[in-house]
Amino acid sequence: MQLVVGRIGKPHGVRGEVTVEVRTDEPEARFAPGTVLRTEPGATPPPARNTVLGTEPGATPADEPGVPFRVPAELTIEESRFHQGRVLIAFEGIPDRNTAEALRGTLLVVDSADVTPPDDPEEFHDHQLVGLAVVTPAGEHLGEVARIDHAPSSDLLVLRRPEGRIALIPFVRAIVPEVDLAGGRVIVDPPAGLLDL
Repeated sequence: MQLVVGRIGKPHGVRGEVTVEVRTDEPEARFAPGTVLRTEPGATPPPARNTVLGTEPGATPADEPGVPFRVPAELTIEESRFHQGRVLIAFEGIPDRNTAEALRGTLLVVDSADVTPPDDPEEFHDHQLVGLAVVTPAGEHLGEVARIDHAPSSDLLVLRRPEGRIALIPFVRAIVPEVDLAGGRVIVDPPAGLLDL
């Protein structure tokens, strides 16, 4: 399973650096120099006007104008730094602002098999929870975890109910007393009315 760790934003400066919208809890480790990140398959933002780029994955700028750019299947981080609360990254083979502009909107992904499990038994990666059955302490089936939403006050389990409705469950110990990864289930003790919202 591919996990999104970032999304390339606008270029920064004229030397090919880009801003990255971080979607990982470990940006220092994920975006370290030398790290190879895959791009989302099929992610090909439109080329910038007057951009002179190559056509093969991993290609560098070409000598003739008007050649369309294809986002490489992998990007290697040459340099990364934090600047005014944002991550700025320079990728190998992206030498200028025009080339960097062509990467805008590209999702950066890693394989879930390459992600080490958290050390804390009370901490989980989103992909570990998605698809788990959600049951009450009495064993009543409530649905399954569709995704995790990261809200400012707490994370939310997005529960897909059997009838197709969606319910949001705060991922806090008072409501979610147990996560049983081995058993493939999340035990939820919802307060009255929570699933009716």
